[in-house]
Amino acid sequence: MTEKEQIIQLYKEMYTAMINKDRPELERVHDDSFVLVHMTGMRQTKDAYITAIMDDTLNYYSATHEEMQVEMNGDTAVLTGRSKVTAAVFGGGRHTWRLQLRFQLVKKNAEWKFTLASASTY
Repeated sequence: MTEKEQIIQLYKEMYTAMINKDRPELERVHDDSFVLVHMTGMRQTKDAYITAIMDDTLNYYSATHEEMQVEMNGDTAVLTGRSKVTAAVFGGGRHTWRLQLRFQLVKKNAEWKFTLASASTY
């Protein structure tokens, strides 16, 4: 599997973990330095983000991946993923969004990890 294929696989594994509320897998794919920047500009650390998934603040039901682009630069990379995501977040109703996540990644100990994500729609 190429480096780009590994990163695309990581993106898919992350969504599966979000849907399944799989804390160990979410811990594995996100670096300890991870920060998520929501569409609103709100920032969440790795711990706050995973906790919000586990305590039902962020509920993900399905994701259909439409496009994933990866730009490599040594042991860093940027992945832009576009997926139709069905979720209910922050007490709102269940909706389907065309969600774009732009990730920065770093390779540590031969494993890719997400370090930063910025969310928007497309």
